[in-house]
Amino acid sequence: MFRGEFFHTMDAKGRACMPAKFREGLGTSFILTKGLDGCLLVYAMPEWEKIEEQASKLPLTDKDARKFLRFFIGSASEAEPDSQARFNIPQSLRDYAGLEKDIVSLGLTNRIELWGKEKWDKYNSDSSDIDDALAEKMSQLGI
Repeated sequence: MFRGEFFHTMDAKGRACMPAKFREGLGTSFILTKGLDGCLLVYAMPEWEKIEEQASKLPLTDKDARKFLRFFIGSASEAEPDSQARFNIPQSLRDYAGLEKDIVSLGLTNRIELWGKEKWDKYNSDSSDIDDALAEKMSQLGI
């Protein structure tokens, strides 16, 4: 399980270090892909394989399924940390998430979100308070 918020940097070559608290759970390789809200998602391989299995069952004839597959599966990239625990973030994913130098990593149970610091700060300022409607929705979901 991943949890917590961590701040780190990316070098000029697009390499970053995953926070130490997340490394063991990710293993020797993991998947980076586009996420919703303009962030990147990081999945350990066993979790990603479950997602691919479910995705492979989506009907080719469904337009939304095709869009989802192109967005989520089509943008996926495998990352393997080097001996210094750095991994490369492909340019297309960096551009999508607005990753420049400062990165925020959020552990969210079975996945990690990677945010550009500026985008994360803007997201937090736009949705900094949890309103009653969101609290009610979480209650309906059993949380």
